[in-house]
Parts: sequence; structure tokens; C-alpha cells
Amino acid sequence: MKKYLFFVTAALLGLYYLSSMPYEQQTIVPELRVLLRDQPFYELLSKIEVSYWGRTISVETRGYYYFIEFLFRKTMHFVGYGIVAVLLYLLFRKLKWIFPSIIACICTFFIAALDEYNQTLVEGRTGMFEDVLLDTAGAVTFVLCLKVISTIKYLWNRKRSVN
Repeated sequence: MKKYLFFVTAALLGLYYLSSMPYEQQTIVPELRVLLRDQPFYELLSKIEVSYWGRTISVETRGYYYFIEFLFRKTMHFVGYGIVAVLLYLLFRKLKWIFPSIIACICTFFIAALDEYNQTLVEGRTGMFEDVLLDTAGAVTFVLCLKVISTIKYLWNRKRSVN
């Protein structure tokens, strides 16, 4: 149980650290300009538009590198909070709580909301409820995937032990 608690705590501290940084310290645009100098997949990406916070985000409206950064950041929201939810699920299951998957997703929602609130306190950052929903979607997706994989593994092992 201690290792689960350690990983949950480490993940939460990491999230707090990242959400407390001003945008200028977090931007990866300079690195993207070097790594993606030839702007790969420009044609494909230029056809994508994302509606976000009442604005259209695209290569046309933001530029290639800022659009890539936007997609990267939102993907990291989804994946990062998915991992947090899985860690919470594993912790709650180890503690033998009832409905650990539901509790993990609800806790992740509140953690995401606190994270977005924390961002409103940082100069140059904004907290948005859309990000809380994205984070929660990541949590639900990752926990569901873990449950499906666990069920398949259980059924597979059960079938093998019967034969």
C-alpha cells in the first residue's frame, strides 16, 4: 500500500508543480521549432480545428507550433489525469474500499478542479472547466481500460485453469 501512496503523492506533487508554473516557463514552442523544423504533417494538421473556450484553435489561427503545443498539452491533460485516476484506483482497491473505480474518478475530478483553480492564481495562466472535463474524461477512460484489461486477464486465467 505504501508504494501506491507514494506514487499518488508524487503524481499530485508533480501536477501542483506544473500548474504553478507560468506559461512562459512551460512552453515547448522553442523546442518544437527545432525538432519539427520542416513542419511535418502540416497539410493534415491544417485541416483540424478544435473549438475551445469559445474560440477556434487551428494551425491557421494559432500557427503550426502553437497548435502542436496545444494538442500536446491537452493530450498530457488527458493522459496525466488518466494515470492519476489509475493510481488512485489501485490505492483504493488495496484499501478495500467499495466502488474504487467510481471513487477514483470522482477524486480525480476534484483534483482537476483544484488544479485549474490553482492555475487562476498564476500570472499568465487561466483555469478552465473544459480542462476539468478533459481530465475527468481521461480518468474515466483509463480506469475503464484497466477494468476491461483486468476482466479479460481474469477470464483468460480462469479458462486456462479449468482446462
